[in-house]
Amino acid sequence: MSTNLFDELQADDETLARLHHRLERDAATDNLLDVAYRTVDSPVGTLLLAATTAGLVRVAYDIEDHDAVLMTLAGSVSPRVLRAPARLDGVVRQLDEYFGKRRTTFDVPVDLRLAQGFRRSVIDHLRGIDYGRRESYAAVAAAVGNPRAVRAVGSACAHNPLPVVIPCHRVVRSDGSAGQYVGGPAAKSALLTLEAA
Repeated sequence: MSTNLFDELQADDETLARLHHRLERDAATDNLLDVAYRTVDSPVGTLLLAATTAGLVRVAYDIEDHDAVLMTLAGSVSPRVLRAPARLDGVVRQLDEYFGKRRTTFDVPVDLRLAQGFRRSVIDHLRGIDYGRRESYAAVAAAVGNPRAVRAVGSACAHNPLPVVIPCHRVVRSDGSAGQYVGGPAAKSALLTLEAA
């Protein structure tokens, strides 16, 4: 690549970055930024973080297909979705502290509009499972008042809109084995190992 072409491409990248920053700022100023998102690298893969003005609305693993997750958010929350990393700086800081073993709970505002009915009951219960503790799917079902709904608890965990932050990884099978996880078995094992150490 010639130096001139390289310089032009670099100038184009800088221009695009400047324009995106201006779009971000203007959208926030005019209250047009309904869903801000960014990605962050973590020990369990690249995570997509998305937040409304109310709080963190979605955490998604890369195996969930970030583009598909953003399309779903555009349909279920608002089509005004924009990469706007600054809104999520606090979440990123707390995730870094969690993965660095300097944080055991998350203290970020959350928007739980994506969890309703029975799933919301399960999500609310998950928030009370302490760092380093585990509960069985059966125990969670009993705790939310429906002891026979073990499979439904599994489904609610699989549809947790805020994995890692709301600890569905702490729910395991009655025999103590990890069970399924939205981020995959390696991610669940890594989170349980992190918290056990």
